[in-house]
Amino acid sequence: MDAVDKELQSRKTEIQKELELLFKANMRITDWDIPEADDTKVATLLLEILQEGLDQIKHDVHEGKYDNY
Repeated sequence: MDAVDKELQSRKTEIQKELELLFKANMRITDWDIPEADDTKVATLLLEILQEGLDQIKHDVHEGKYDNY
């Protein structure tokens, strides 16, 4: 395992918690804005939005956008 692998592995849990915090914050915001909203629908739509964002980042990585970041 090289230095990059070790570094990211050591922060894996933190990164995943930050992603979960982003999801939960947006769930709360939607609940405040639309209290009667179906939480399952909100969660599903939020997951789609987050996935779209991850897919775009993945595309950008493959296109070399972060090669010299």
